[in-house]
This record gives sequence, structure tokens and C-alpha cells, in this order.
Amino acid sequence: MIVLTGGAGFIGSAIAQELNKRGRIDLIIVDDIDHSDKEKNMTSIKFQELIGKNYFLRKILNRDITSIELIIHMGACSSTTETDENFLNENNYDYTRHLATYALEKNIRFIYASSAATYGNGENGYSDDESKLNKLKPLNLYGESKHKFDLWAESQGVLDRIVGLKYFNIYGPNEYHKENMQSMVRKGFTQAQEKNKIQLFKSYRKEYKDGEQERDFLYVKDAVSMTLFFMANPNIGGIFNIGSGQARSWNDLAKYIFKAMNREPQIQYISMPEKIIQQYQYHTCADIQKIFDTGYIKPIKSLEEGITDYVRNYLVGNKRLGS
Repeated sequence: MIVLTGGAGFIGSAIAQELNKRGRIDLIIVDDIDHSDKEKNMTSIKFQELIGKNYFLRKILNRDITSIELIIHMGACSSTTETDENFLNENNYDYTRHLATYALEKNIRFIYASSAATYGNGENGYSDDESKLNKLKPLNLYGESKHKFDLWAESQGVLDRIVGLKYFNIYGPNEYHKENMQSMVRKGFTQAQEKNKIQLFKSYRKEYKDGEQERDFLYVKDAVSMTLFFMANPNIGGIFNIGSGQARSWNDLAKYIFKAMNREPQIQYISMPEKIIQQYQYHTCADIQKIFDTGYIKPIKSLEEGITDYVRNYLVGNKRLGS
């Protein structure tokens, strides 16, 4: 059996779809179906059992679950603006620690989602070299909660036995339930449809013009492929970046959305909310050499390729993976 936490969510449901394509329907999906769009994500997924996250945690704590070969842990609070530190510690740190402890005890393969938010403003680079973990300084509580578990795994000396994946800016189908945390591709497409323009944040640093702030954007299909590489290679452990290895501007992203919609670009620059100005990342770019050095060889879609597929094959018609 494969346990997939967050399996009704964005990346989780995309992983479930791919596992089904590979003939794996022996899935235990751990998630709370608290949004109609998460329910829709589940419509075409074949699975063995659906369990709420708190009920599953109780079963883990009581050692009341068996016949598991793999836990893929995607379930967490993913809001970068969350201000409840206790909530983040409980959902992102404690929950992950309990699952990892159980997996290590039972010799179960454990793959979990970390985040590029752990890199903060990038002053110490974007290398997934575990020896540099202690130098990282996340800018928000979400990043802190993810970094805290990475540091715990390092302190326990178990990083060679588990896999932590630092996802950069992932976009693609099945993110519709994420509301304000949807990717700018979905938000921009909706704005272009409704207002015939896309709104981007102004820059507050002189070295970046408006809209020229950069991110490492990765299409969800590539994120899934990179994630499941570690299922197929159970002897590989450690922390790995999951990104494209390219930094692209928000202006590029907006232009590609309009191009996929066969429209002329119309971009408006708006003020950034005051509460995030000090937490804003102006540049991210994953160092992905490590995953290639371990044997990953699949080409990664360019930003234009990913946006074109997402817009034309999914956003037009509000479709999901598997539909």
C-alpha cells in the first residue's frame, strides 16, 4: 500500500493521478475533503481508502496501521502568509515528525514536502546541500515550519534514509481549491478573462523593475515526475530541490499567459500589501544539479511550454488532470 497525504490537494492529487497511470490503485489517501474543488480533484482517482488527517495520525501514534511500503507526505498548511505559529508547528512540523518516526521505525520509504521558502531571501544561495541547512533563514513562519523539520531530520541523522523535496513555484491543474494561494498562472488567467489585464506587484528594490522580480516556476507534471523518481529509486536519500533551474520574471509569466490566450499583453503594476513587503522573495532559482547527479534524466518543460499546456488544455474549460 502507498499512503499519500494531501492526496486531494494540488500536488497530491496530481501524484495520485500519475500513480494510477502506473497501475497503482492501492492508495490510502489522507486528506480532509473540506472544499468542493478538492472533491472534484478526487473524482477520477482510483484508491483503496480515504482517511481524514487527524484520524490517520491517531492510527500512526497507536501503531495501528500495517502493510505500508511508502508514505508520500504532501499534506500541510501551505499558506506563506499564515501567522499562527502554533498551528503551523502542529500541522507542518509535529505531524511530519510523527509520520517520519513511524516510517523509520517500520522501515517504510518516506518522501515529504519541504519548500523553497526555507531559503529566505537567498542570501545563502539555493543549494540543496544538507551541510548548508543551518545557514538558511526563512522569511516567514511557513518557511520556518518546513525548515524546522529539515533540521530535525538532520539532527537525527536520518536524511540518508528519507527524502525531503524543496518545491519551488509549482503551477498547474488541480490547484483550484487553493484560493489566494493559487499560482499566478491561474490568477492571471482569471484576471485576463475578467478584466483583460493581469496585475503584478510593483518592485520596492531599485535593482528590480516592476514585474522583473524572478521566480523558479515549475509545471506540476514535472514536479510529479521528479517526486516519483524517488519512489523508483528507494536507495536514494537526502534533501533535493524540485524546480526548473531557471529564474523567470513575473512579466514573462504574464506575457506567456496572454500568448496562450491569443491576446495582446496588458499588465498593470499594483502596490504590494504592506504585511508581505519584508517577507517578499525577489529572486529564487533552484540548483537542481543534485537530482540530475542521482540519475534523473527527464527534460523539464520551459515556462512557455508549461503555461501553454495549462491554459489551453485545462484552464480553458476549468478541467482537471484525468478529466
